[in-house]
Amino acid sequence: MSQNKEIISTLNSLIETLKDGQEGFKQSAEGVDDTQLKSTFDQLSLQRSKFAGELQNEVVRLGEPEPENSSSTSGAMHRTWINIKSAVTSRDRHAILAEAERGEDTAVAAYKKAMQEELPAPIREIVSRQQMEVKAAHDKIRNLRDATAQK
Repeated sequence: MSQNKEIISTLNSLIETLKDGQEGFKQSAEGVDDTQLKSTFDQLSLQRSKFAGELQNEVVRLGEPEPENSSSTSGAMHRTWINIKSAVTSRDRHAILAEAERGEDTAVAAYKKAMQEELPAPIREIVSRQQMEVKAAHDKIRNLRDATAQK
């Protein structure tokens, strides 16, 4: 596989993960009554959409006219966000946060894997910046979950 195809594959995989997160955070926002938590989930959903757009632009620049545009239909991330639907139905704040954190675990792992690939400097910078923000979001969700468990 040519290096460009490998880079495109790596970026498309991240885009899928971001789209999963975007949808999961959107569902999470719909499932909570707390306006502050709803706002946090809405912001993270928008962040994931923005990140996906940045990576889609890079894929196009690399010569692929149709970058990934949807979430995954299989795998751990998809199953996690399906569990969000169950938590949302019961409106259990702790369960929603726990499932969101599990989704974030998958996103953090996807970025770690991507950073191990040979990426050109400009793309590496984008992926690295996004990775830091995804990790920060993960930690925020984990801290919110932990705070909810102590109540």
